[in-house]
Amino acid sequence: MKSDLFEMITKRKSIRKYDLAPLEEGTMSEIKAFIKELEPLNKDIKTEISIVSNEGVNVYLPVKAPHYLVMTSENKEGYLTNAGYMLQQMDLFLSSRGIGSCYVGMAQPTKEVKKTFALEYVIVLAFGKPLEPLHRASVSEFKRKPLGEITDNIGMVELLEPVRLAPSATNSQPWYLSGDENKINIYCFKANFIKAIAYGKMNKIDMGIALCHLSLAAANSGKTLEFTASNAAQEQCPKGYSYINTAILT
Repeated sequence: MKSDLFEMITKRKSIRKYDLAPLEEGTMSEIKAFIKELEPLNKDIKTEISIVSNEGVNVYLPVKAPHYLVMTSENKEGYLTNAGYMLQQMDLFLSSRGIGSCYVGMAQPTKEVKKTFALEYVIVLAFGKPLEPLHRASVSEFKRKPLGEITDNIGMVELLEPVRLAPSATNSQPWYLSGDENKINIYCFKANFIKAIAYGKMNKIDMGIALCHLSLAAANSGKTLEFTASNAAQEQCPKGYSYINTAILT
């Protein structure tokens, strides 16, 4: 991933007010080029990201933007987390280019647009010229859990603080990280039956967003990171959480 994305983690925020004028052709070309450079969490999952105008998306929350990135994916194990991992790269890239963006869970492409997709619809990312401040002035503006509530490995602040700052649906911050300097086991809060209906899908996308931040933090610290599955980590899963994967650090 590009190093300038890491710098955006402490600055980016979700933008909900946009100038509805389309972005310039040169800017759109740059965005399309970056889509082709996105790194997946799982290379075996087919994905596509399309740029759709505001006429092609029905939004059920007041986030009206001139453009939407529509994420579609092959439905395989881990596909939602993979989608979040890839789209967060776009979120940070847009922020680095002076463009606002926001995940919109309560949205659906129109029937006409959906007919053009070969893969399953996942989520949209609104984007455009912001009509509100694009960046946070300081980290103090983030409303997030303290680091001690999301990990028992507070000795690795340089890697885990960026995860703490990751955006999530309704700011639920469903992640928990455990391990040592060589590995980090990643878990997701397991919502009750009622909340799972509303947030189960979004929480898995959120986990991909958090893993994107972790990858960028590792690269910024000069570390190599590889995600894998661990039976031992799964057996050690904290009560109320489900196991996602393990990051091996070298």
